[in-house]
Amino acid sequence: MTAETPEAAADLSAEPHVRVRRLNKRDLNRTWEFIKAVFREVNRSTVEYQRPKSKKRFEEVYEEKGIEQLLFVIRQDGKERIVGYAECALSIIGTDNWMNERYFRAREMRPLFVEELAVDPEFQGRGLGSFVLDQLEHLARLRGCTHLVLEVAENNDTALKFYRARTFTKLDAAIFLAKKVVSDPELLPPRPLKRRRPPARAAAPKVAEPKASATLPAEPKDTPPEG
Repeated sequence: MTAETPEAAADLSAEPHVRVRRLNKRDLNRTWEFIKAVFREVNRSTVEYQRPKSKKRFEEVYEEKGIEQLLFVIRQDGKERIVGYAECALSIIGTDNWMNERYFRAREMRPLFVEELAVDPEFQGRGLGSFVLDQLEHLARLRGCTHLVLEVAENNDTALKFYRARTFTKLDAAIFLAKKVVSDPELLPPRPLKRRRPPARAAAPKVAEPKASATLPAEPKDTPPEG
């Protein structure tokens, strides 16, 4: 067994420090690429995209007020690397959002809505996701919110396990259901034709047979009497 060199030991102990900062306009392109890379696999198996539907919408969000966009970065090889992203708002955003604001008011909930949360798969299991949630909870407390509310696909087992381990509970949320409809096609299936009948042979013309005439005995003619 070979002993580790001091340099190797230093490399193993020198874990990167994660810093959180707000998103700047110059970060938009590489942040979008980061989000796409993180959610590429899960988006292939879910009905609803787990990230913004388009880059245009992502850029529009940056211009909207009341939305926090946070980057979690490390220094690697002298450069800044994005390892996490979070987006949250005090109110429901977007015209295509399905959330019902009255649901929360009726329950005296003032949520901080977490619209996006992405963690580099390479750094999962190393405390980065917990740091992102800690930052969001910190913002929620500062803004007087009572809950963090987010959406996750039901078949995203990794994410569900992560959130449930941190005391997230399921709300009265929609579940996508589907039923196969069995129906007849508009066009009928192929159908075999009947076997072709052989052409009938022409019959020989019949010759009319002479009818047998019934001969009556000839009437006796007037003949002189014999004598």
